[in-house]
Amino acid sequence: MHQVFDLGRFALESGADLPEARLAYTTQGALNADGDNAVLLPSYYTGTHASYEPWIGPGRALDPERWFIVSVNLFGNGVSTSPSNAAEEVRAVRGAAFPEVSIGDNVRAQRQLAEHLGVRRWRLVAGWSMGALQAYEWAVRHPEFVDAFLPVAGAARCSPHNAVFLAGVEAALRADPAFDGGRYTTPPRAGLRAFGTVYAGWAYSQAFFRDGTYRELGYADVADLLEDWAADHERWDANDLLAMLRTWQRADPGRGVKGGLAAALGGVRARSLVMPSSTDLYFTVEDNVLESAMMPRSEVRVIESDLGHVAGRPGVRAAETAVIEAALRELLGER
Repeated sequence: MHQVFDLGRFALESGADLPEARLAYTTQGALNADGDNAVLLPSYYTGTHASYEPWIGPGRALDPERWFIVSVNLFGNGVSTSPSNAAEEVRAVRGAAFPEVSIGDNVRAQRQLAEHLGVRRWRLVAGWSMGALQAYEWAVRHPEFVDAFLPVAGAARCSPHNAVFLAGVEAALRADPAFDGGRYTTPPRAGLRAFGTVYAGWAYSQAFFRDGTYRELGYADVADLLEDWAADHERWDANDLLAMLRTWQRADPGRGVKGGLAAALGGVRARSLVMPSSTDLYFTVEDNVLESAMMPRSEVRVIESDLGHVAGRPGVRAAETAVIEAALRELLGER
């Protein structure tokens, strides 16, 4: 069961604010007296605090007997403050007035949570996809607070091509007349299903479809996969999906920094192992190599996979989880 940290009226970087803001999170393990055996796992797109459970457990790299593990939910994911559960002044217009929340806003809120919990340093910040975006932001904004970070199938910022992909799935959702500019009274099911269908083509690699790898994940055929992605997204609140999408699309820790991304990443003190998927279509190896070279203590380790962006997602493929587990142990000082 998750816990809730109340932030009150939370000022956002856009100049707006989030009334009655709440961060939902879970903890496992015990914080030591120095407050420095802590690990942060920020959630990813359509994920929650529970999504990282395949990385956590007795005898694993993230063992609660040794580490204090904090799994925190993004604003917009339906568990932390989101269009679907926001204060009445936001929900009165069906979430359409939900303000733009940045990756930086999430990290500022998580910093307050860390202080509330008594955490003085993160031994490690690790995350997949949007979790990786937050890991980079932590390392840039609070270099004195982060010892190491592990971004998996993510990047420091949303690239222009990545932003175009996101604009495409958003357009599919908005094209449903029932969406009504976000002021729907019944779910825009056709738009939500279109969103999921379009997304499925970007989530995996070309080889995944060509070689029938979808069978490994339990799909009988491509039509079965597409129906699953459509049905999964049909269950989501449309404004929640778009709130997280806007957060992702504007991710850039170099925004507003003199010297831009290179200067921002150049100030990172934490050690990092950057783990892109070899076949990711939007968080690419090339982008990761460029960004890693900007940091003084960073190394790129490519996950060779035909799963596309889904490579390394917690609980999907045991062999890839084992590769990530080895990286976690290394960054935590274990062998």
